Amino acid sequence: MMFAAAMAGVLAAMALTLVRALLGPTVFDRVLALNTFGTVTVLAIAVLGFLMGRPQFLDIALLYALINFVGTIAILKYLQYGDLGASGESPDAGESGR
Repeated sequence: MMFAAAMAGVLAAMALTLVRALLGPTVFDRVLALNTFGTVTVLAIAVLGFLMGRPQFLDIALLYALINFVGTIAILKYLQYGDLGASGESPDAGESGR
């Protein structure tokens, strides 16, 4: 019963983060809301695995957490530089002696 209440709380948190993702005033608020949604989804998978008696769901939750992290970093890098292949250094960084 207690884990069913935890699952209800996780679903409520997912709904609230979706609202923030849709109504966020800036693009960074939306990215943060989607990252939070991914984190709460990891919690939902873990709780669901416990409720169903399937500990294999923890492996799926860990894989989803990794994908969520890498995806968030990729989105933020794209928003910062406009290219995923950018090194992050300015083009004039090596020419300071001229």
